[in-house]
Amino acid sequence: MPVWLEKMLPILGLLVAVGIVVARLPKVDIGHSEAFKRRRVMNWVPLGLTYAFLYFGRYNLSAIVDLLEKDGLLTKAQFGDIDGVGAATYGIAFLINGPLTDRWGGRTTILIAAVGSAVMNAGMALAMAAATDGRLDAAGLATALLGLNAANMYFQSFGAVSIVKVNAPWFHVRERGVLGGLFGILISLGLYFSYDWSLAIARGMGIVAPFWAPAVVLSACAVMAGLLVRDTPGAAGHPDFDTGDASSGDTSRLSLGDVLRRMFSQRVIWIIVAIEFCSGFLRQAVMKWYRPFARAVGENEAFVYENWGMLLCIAGILGGVFAGFISDHVFQSRRGPVASVLYGGLLVGAVGAWATLGSPALGWSVILMSLCVIGVHGMLSGTASMDFGGSKNAGVVTGIIDGFVYLGTATQAFLYGRILPTGDAAKDPAAWSRWPLAMLPFAVVGLALALTVWNARPKKAGAAH
Repeated sequence: MPVWLEKMLPILGLLVAVGIVVARLPKVDIGHSEAFKRRRVMNWVPLGLTYAFLYFGRYNLSAIVDLLEKDGLLTKAQFGDIDGVGAATYGIAFLINGPLTDRWGGRTTILIAAVGSAVMNAGMALAMAAATDGRLDAAGLATALLGLNAANMYFQSFGAVSIVKVNAPWFHVRERGVLGGLFGILISLGLYFSYDWSLAIARGMGIVAPFWAPAVVLSACAVMAGLLVRDTPGAAGHPDFDTGDASSGDTSRLSLGDVLRRMFSQRVIWIIVAIEFCSGFLRQAVMKWYRPFARAVGENEAFVYENWGMLLCIAGILGGVFAGFISDHVFQSRRGPVASVLYGGLLVGAVGAWATLGSPALGWSVILMSLCVIGVHGMLSGTASMDFGGSKNAGVVTGIIDGFVYLGTATQAFLYGRILPTGDAAKDPAAWSRWPLAMLPFAVVGLALALTVWNARPKKAGAAH
């Protein structure tokens, strides 16, 4: 059996099990026809796969950064700057791309995301090829990656807003908990592609190939999405319906200023963006620095290190399904309780990571954190953004929320790039204590904020404020 298939089997088995469980859950009956449900699947599957493969073209550099450091091509500080500038670009780009997505539609902007990211990954492949054959020195490579990664992150920022914008008119608010779980599963599959495939491709074909691969795959995804994805049920030949979110009863077209005033007049939006800032810090603090830690301290043959992408994927699938199930079937489609439960898990995981630093149990502590943070992200960025922004304003609101996620990401990138040990000092696990300790305040603040929105629900546009 091929190694790649052997590693995929646990994920495929889990997806089958999840599919069986979800199929047997009590259904939320909104009155959709079977034909509508089939067309909806045809809509979100290619859309979701495109979104998942955007991750393949986003975290591929993170997946091989320890190999680049070992070869003397990139230092931790340089990667921290590249990652921080890219994350800041991603976050700020939402100020432009959220409104553009609401104006142009999610189908158009997911195509822009896929094609733009494919081109930027091809550019990074060319830069990496120039560095490996001596035409570009290490400083030149770092500069090239800084610019190309920032441009890639600009195009990538269309991804989340596009998937939320397209799905909002297709799903009623009472169906969106499970949809948030699917959002988490897509993120998880994308992380598997990024971390395990990119590393395997780099080991087998060299460090240039992990950038060519997503360029090719994303080009194919753009074709598939262009053929199958439609922005609304009406555009696909089915009747549109009232989704029960914050746009219900609103027939007017608001200016960007009006949308922002309406959104930020809601206390819950302020709290959600603050929670997601913490999520952005914690999510990438785990995903981007575990492998450099493990390699530095000599644990690069451990099970968690070797199967990092697969374990992140499994954790994310479980977190997404758990979050979606308890949101729709336990907490009556409220997102605050789900975020609170998962942030409790993040706090436990951060304490566990600090307590187990230097032991094999550390890997499982950060896997628990990944399970929880992907579930939170799916609930808030993937679902609450639709609920509290409504179908009409999903692009702007998702952009605002996801923008704060990546401002949190930028914060951790700049911070960790400067405080984590380098050289011989990095071989001592105790020298990495700042890594989990820096996570603790964000886990505590995130939990406290999540508890304050326990009972929050969206108000319809026609309701009194």
